[in-house]
Amino acid sequence: MSHRLCAAFAAATALFSGAAEAAPHDWELGFQPAVTPVMDRIQDFHQLLLYIITAICLFVAALLIWVMLRYNARSNPTPSKTQHNTLIEVIWTVVPVIILVVIAIPSFRLLYFEADIPKPDVTIEAIGHQWYWTYAFPNDGGFQFDSNMLNDAAAAKKGEPRLLGVDNPIFVPVNKVVEIETTASDVIHSWAVPAFGVKMDAIPGHLNHTWFKATRVGTYYGQCSELCGANHAFMPIEVKVVTEQQYEAWLAQARKKYAADDTVRVASK
Repeated sequence: MSHRLCAAFAAATALFSGAAEAAPHDWELGFQPAVTPVMDRIQDFHQLLLYIITAICLFVAALLIWVMLRYNARSNPTPSKTQHNTLIEVIWTVVPVIILVVIAIPSFRLLYFEADIPKPDVTIEAIGHQWYWTYAFPNDGGFQFDSNMLNDAAAAKKGEPRLLGVDNPIFVPVNKVVEIETTASDVIHSWAVPAFGVKMDAIPGHLNHTWFKATRVGTYYGQCSELCGANHAFMPIEVKVVTEQQYEAWLAQARKKYAADDTVRVASK
């Protein structure tokens, strides 16, 4: 049985040793491809706002052009002395209110969807330090480990992107709800992975909760998104989304590898 687990874990490691599926690229525009329901909704909301703001900008630009052509000194030598127009004043008060309501409804729905955490299949504690992360799996063996950024030489050797690859990434199963509990041991950090639509502050003495459900196998990167000191830029996050079998194989290996690390680092406990 142990040989099969080791083989499965080796296969998973080999599968994800290549290029990442979700990492920033030069000259890239827009969001990284969404791989969670939360990020799908964030992108939909962003698209709605883009349509609204484009329509507003085109309308205002057209109105300005019309005013400049219709009411310049040559076209309109005798200016109107009108001071008030009740209809126009009602329109420019009511229309912005309607626009804000149209924006607010999906905004509140999105916030509720992000905050309402489904029953988790996996719970991970992410503890921020200056300047690395510690991950604990309290319900899957109680082990924990540190995750540090790879230097340039090590990242190039492993085929990892510069400033994003880590020595110990976390593995999670695909199509499973993963709850992330964030806290910190020193200053405020923030656990953020763009492809997941996740960004949650890690605050000393306080436990925050967020979640994601990755729908595609792959390697996904993030970084600490809260200014946390001199090496803030060197605090990456690497998440490998694998199949259920590969995740179980990784768990079996991780329980043995990290069993001796009993240091308590969580500030809130």
